Amino acid sequence: MENIIGRKKEIQILDKIVASNKSEFVALYGRRRVGKTYLVREYFNYNFDFQLIGLANANTQQQLLNFHVGLNRQTQRESDSPPKNWFMAFQRLMDYLESKPTQQKKIIFLDELPWLDTPRSDFLISLEHFWNSWATNRRDIILITCGSAASWMINELINNHGGLHNRVTQRMKIHPFNLHETELMLKSKSNVLDRYQILLLYMAMGGIPYYLDAVSSNKSAAQNIEEMCFTAGGFLTTEFQNLFASLFRNASKHETIIFALSSKKKGLTRKEISKLTGIKSGGTMTTLLNELEESGFISRYTQFNKKSSNMLYRLSDFYSLFYLRFIKDKRTDFENVWISALDSPAQRAWTGYAFEQVCMAHIPQIKKALGVAAIQTKASSWRSKASDPGAQIDLVIDRRDQVINLCELKFSINPFSISKSYAENLRNKVSSFRDETQTRKALFLTFVSTYGLTQNPYTTALVQNDISMDALFEA
Repeated sequence: MENIIGRKKEIQILDKIVASNKSEFVALYGRRRVGKTYLVREYFNYNFDFQLIGLANANTQQQLLNFHVGLNRQTQRESDSPPKNWFMAFQRLMDYLESKPTQQKKIIFLDELPWLDTPRSDFLISLEHFWNSWATNRRDIILITCGSAASWMINELINNHGGLHNRVTQRMKIHPFNLHETELMLKSKSNVLDRYQILLLYMAMGGIPYYLDAVSSNKSAAQNIEEMCFTAGGFLTTEFQNLFASLFRNASKHETIIFALSSKKKGLTRKEISKLTGIKSGGTMTTLLNELEESGFISRYTQFNKKSSNMLYRLSDFYSLFYLRFIKDKRTDFENVWISALDSPAQRAWTGYAFEQVCMAHIPQIKKALGVAAIQTKASSWRSKASDPGAQIDLVIDRRDQVINLCELKFSINPFSISKSYAENLRNKVSSFRDETQTRKALFLTFVSTYGLTQNPYTTALVQNDISMDALFEA
């Protein structure tokens, strides 16, 4: 397990599963390339009693042949012909597992499980029989199932309404790395990029281990982005086309929602999404939004003092945001597409918004920097309805100790300086928030920025908390 970066909570869960005195049925899911398979293989040191990886776009006969070849190879037995159906396939697996010593755990790893469930294959029914009639009558079975198609894993397996209802004993959603884990991974590859450079990479591709593994240690963040995203053959130039097809069987509506959210950086309500996409705000919309959220592409944010029906949805997958903003319509036969545009208005606007998203993804780290990690809080955003132009606060941290942190999130290549005009804007923003919300809590103006604030009279008079990007890299 020494090769596993981060994943402390996941390792603790797997430790408990291995130590359990009953059979365990584990369901792992998460975004494509997030490291699900790697985690399982490294944790178990690649030692499985049986391992099967589903085939993409294969029919039932091809999947059964894949099972047949895999079982023969891993058991060193020779079976004359592939099983005729999944019921017989699982019967052969049971026969093999029963031949092994009873005192040791039997680890079965079924990867890309959704691909095995081909139309009219009765795969789920056979899996149900394997688990309910055999595995649950033993104490030594650990069945680990894994799949990138989060919608299938949730709707067909975890929330199954048939014989597998409530049979999954542990569900594990594998999240992208945070900045701390991203830094650890890059350092493990002898990468010497400083935190500013790592932050730039994170804003373009997020904490996706597979993407980070391709980062060259002898190139700057801008050079790596150029190579991976804007050069012919760069693997992130075409990654987007594979993302949704691998996650959802009918992905066109999911993509439509993603396109709509990418056009509005401050987020959209459910009603606004429906208007932009033409998808009715009913059960279908609920399913689509839930699937995108569980897959790690979008996030929900409450608006301060508003009902949950007015929640904002934002595109929170960094690579998808970057792709739609910059890669989608760019030609790859030009040189230095990204590097030649450094510090352009478009790039400055992107870094500002992407940094806001980074902060929203690292609220626990911001709370730790504020010294309120143990205090119950509620994070939200706020838009003024009265002030003109409308004041907005991207991150409001409402604390149980009668304080509200109004957070300004600023990306800058140098320490950020509050000018006289900006100071007046901040005063108006705080005043508008207090007047419109009628809150009695203390309001602390909080800055989260790359290199902190330049100290001047405006900073001293207005700002209660000054947090630099280093705080975002905390564990």
